[in-house]
Amino acid sequence: MTPAIKLLQKLKLAHTIHEYQHEPGAQSYGLEAAEKLGLNPAQVFKTLVVQLDNKELAVGIIPVEAKLSMKLIAKAAKAKKAAMADPVLVERTTGYVLGGVSPLGQKKRLKTVIDQSAESFDCIYVSAGKRGMDLELSPKDLQTATSAIFAELMQT
Repeated sequence: MTPAIKLLQKLKLAHTIHEYQHEPGAQSYGLEAAEKLGLNPAQVFKTLVVQLDNKELAVGIIPVEAKLSMKLIAKAAKAKKAAMADPVLVERTTGYVLGGVSPLGQKKRLKTVIDQSAESFDCIYVSAGKRGMDLELSPKDLQTATSAIFAELMQT
């Protein structure tokens, strides 16, 4: 039981847990999840942590095949610039290991932005807080649980 699952239960938000056998040598944790669970990669989202203006951390949630636009996440988070956060800082702040960072149940709640493409699906998949486990839930419930906003985040 991860903090992400506990949070969804506490908030009484509908979700389904999906587990798969994680391969330690996987190139992309998100693509591995999509492949092993037989899902459309556009519906499987990864959680990326960025540092805004060299200060606060924020979360960008984008499809696993996409690349995060630093310009767009900075704009959505009302910052001048964004850069990928230091992995050690990410793990310390979220309480999760890389490849298993969930947007839910983090030790410190971070400003969160979900790519607007999520709104076109009835359900999406995000990390449940450990490698080899994903959560299926509605984009609206993810937004509710994280106090997120929807915005364009993908690099074109």
